[in-house]
Amino acid sequence: MGDLSEAFVIAFHLLTSFDGELFEIIGLSLKVSLLAVFISCVCGFLLGAGLCVYQFPGKRLIVIMINALMGLPPVVVGLTVYLLLSRSGPLGVLGLLYTPTAMIIAQILLITPLVAALSRQALEELHREYDEFFRSLHLSSFAKLKALLWDGRYGLVIVGLAGFGRAISEVGAVMIVGGNINHLTRIMTTAIALETSKGTLALALALGIILIGFSVSVNAAVMLIRSSTRDAEYA
Repeated sequence: MGDLSEAFVIAFHLLTSFDGELFEIIGLSLKVSLLAVFISCVCGFLLGAGLCVYQFPGKRLIVIMINALMGLPPVVVGLTVYLLLSRSGPLGVLGLLYTPTAMIIAQILLITPLVAALSRQALEELHREYDEFFRSLHLSSFAKLKALLWDGRYGLVIVGLAGFGRAISEVGAVMIVGGNINHLTRIMTTAIALETSKGTLALALALGIILIGFSVSVNAAVMLIRSSTRDAEYA
């Protein structure tokens, strides 16, 4: 019990003293996750809106596949990216394995199906509501897509926050393709796993506190956006 109390004391000291190693790990975590989420949102929002607007053979199968990929195990994604980027893999010549870029690629593959599926669900109801209005204006499919993305922007922000929550807490895939290399690919989740296995809990606790803080902030942002959206609807 005394060791645990001491670890908490050291953890708070690391936080309040702005420890360089701690904030280097946090900075890399944010860089990797934010870039992955940005790219995933661009692809996922367009894919989700496109599935609402466009009609084509095999659309139902694509929707089923995207929904299924939402639950894709992170370690499988990590293994797939590893095989692609390893020296004997088809993209090995790029030398991306064990770099932040490889971690971003793994997170994109994890997050994009989630963003696409949730954005399609968020925009599908809006599309049904606007369908008759769109027909009366004889809008092109591209114009409908732009209108849905704009009018559904608050819901899409929530989807993006959900994607960020998934990215910032990911450990399996980024551990495989990043290697958890100090000062290069070590992020919050992989550092917590490493420090816990070593029995040095202070840094793990400090990073855990920060990670919980990000989680609480994301949930608070979602609640605020939902509340403001409801207020705007009733105004």
